[in-house]
Amino acid sequence: MVQKLTIWIDADSCPALVRNHTIKMASRNNAEVTLVANHEIKCNGEGTYNMIICEKEKDAADNYILEAVKENDIVITRDIVFADRLLSKGICTINDRGNIFTSENIKERLSQRDFDLQLAQIGLVEHFHEGYDKKKFALFANCFDKVLHQQLRKIKN
Repeated sequence: MVQKLTIWIDADSCPALVRNHTIKMASRNNAEVTLVANHEIKCNGEGTYNMIICEKEKDAADNYILEAVKENDIVITRDIVFADRLLSKGICTINDRGNIFTSENIKERLSQRDFDLQLAQIGLVEHFHEGYDKKKFALFANCFDKVLHQQLRKIKN
């Protein structure tokens, strides 16, 4: 029996463009998409998806994905700490900006995150939402399409 690829989306902060593109591409490639969040998230576009609603406690969605994800699946998350947990299980992990998290880059990303958090906590920088534009989406789409086809090839072999 051939394993079916599942794409997991840490959906609480995932842009609609990313969700809709992922669902469309998964549908075209016979893969499943499961969105996990602490509230219902709607998607407009072609294709089907599963929606898992978790408790509203900290890391509930992350923990659900971590328990359910399997080898060769893909996880889309912006959460660097969660990405580190996924990488420790050997799970292919990308963010919505077109970055692939790897064992080579995750420690640096964690350090930068911690440094930025410390600066914000002492008031040297303000935490702001930088927005999501077509350029960021294009970077994601290119990265996702490449990773999707790599993982599909792994399953077929």
